[in-house]
Amino acid sequence: MNIHDLLTQNRSYRRYRADEPLNPRTLVELVELARLCPSAANRQPLKFMIVCEPENNERLFSHLRWAAALKGWPGPAESERPTGYVVILGDTRITEQYTVDVGIAAQSILLGAVERGLGGCMIGSIDRDALRRDFHVPEQYAICLVLALGVPDETIVLENAKGPDDIVYWRDEQGVHHVPKRTMNELLVRFD
Repeated sequence: MNIHDLLTQNRSYRRYRADEPLNPRTLVELVELARLCPSAANRQPLKFMIVCEPENNERLFSHLRWAAALKGWPGPAESERPTGYVVILGDTRITEQYTVDVGIAAQSILLGAVERGLGGCMIGSIDRDALRRDFHVPEQYAICLVLALGVPDETIVLENAKGPDDIVYWRDEQGVHHVPKRTMNELLVRFD
């Protein structure tokens, strides 16, 4: 698969095949991709918490908020929930400047997931205090992102946005998830 195909298939999946559990080794292999990534000043401040046991998945799921643009949708049903998670943590003892590293690591993990026939979703809407308490995360670690992972169970269609304000994703009557993307004409700028 080339990089264009990987990026096109790397969508924010919010429905998964809950009956297809992830092997913990797969999650370790995905974190290995993040370990190999560039890091600002080579500080490597990120740490990763892997969650894939059903009871821990359920606890973690309860601390996440899903798809704010889909009004009235409470998130994936129990039969559609992710079967694994990678929680990305910033070790503040190393540096407080880890945000660029988080994006690089998250994208690398998700591209690796797509390559393996999996999908994921970056979730930043997290009850961080509850997650910290529930999983005993020490204060030195900032909870940056949660990557939900599993075998996708939804169709996502990319389409050109009709205008600058047409960027809200939506689902049609068949449950197909539509994602408007700004056109190249809107993205490319020129300053003379």
